[in-house]
Amino acid sequence: MARAALLLAWAGLLAACSGAPLPIANSQGEELRFPAADRPVARIVSPRWSDEETRDRLNEAERVMDRARISPGMTIADIGAGEGYYTIRLASRVGAEGRVLAEDIVPEVRDALAARVAREQLANVSVRLGEADDPKLPGNSFDRVLMVHMYHEIEQPYEFLWHLRPSVKADGAVVVVDANRTTQNHGTPPALLECEFAAVGYQRIHQEAMPSAGGYLAMFRPVGPRPAPEAIRPCRVEQSGAAVPVGPAAHKAK
Repeated sequence: MARAALLLAWAGLLAACSGAPLPIANSQGEELRFPAADRPVARIVSPRWSDEETRDRLNEAERVMDRARISPGMTIADIGAGEGYYTIRLASRVGAEGRVLAEDIVPEVRDALAARVAREQLANVSVRLGEADDPKLPGNSFDRVLMVHMYHEIEQPYEFLWHLRPSVKADGAVVVVDANRTTQNHGTPPALLECEFAAVGYQRIHQEAMPSAGGYLAMFRPVGPRPAPEAIRPCRVEQSGAAVPVGPAAHKAK
């Protein structure tokens, strides 16, 4: 039995590395398949990107929130919230009439952030544990979804973005801050980011360099109907630096 389990785990690992579609089951029990990322996925190494004092000296959070047009009264999701650098500052920006949902997939990090939120008495912040391939956010709820220096750590980006789409309001946006370098070096080339978002039906509406935040900021909005998982084609960065869809779309399991 142990040998069989090991062989199954090894087969799953090979499928993920080769870009083979990965199955999940929906609420009706149907098996859906999403393509795996056709590029390396960075491992999570720390709940923080940099220390808060350094980031504040560069006015990082204020600049990002300004560029993302975050204002009082908005409802924001902070995905991969870590130690809460953005969570705390978002809570102040949106004010008493706004709401911040801070989420992380590491239980110990989530617990530490929840303790910080309680300690600082942030009544407009809730903290929850997400899943690596599904943030499990409520539908039609968020004006902005922030993902700061964590997109390159998402193991199944197409499945994650597919599940994320319904939570974004019609005039809302997903905001990504990342470094312009390869994913294995804890960044995401902008062309690859745009291609992966487009594969799941998002349109880029803004992008600019953000040296104070260690790279760039890009904003995306869901457009049109959400594509069927089996129609999504993964992206690959070519030697020219362009990112293009590659291979056949995944196929729904029979």
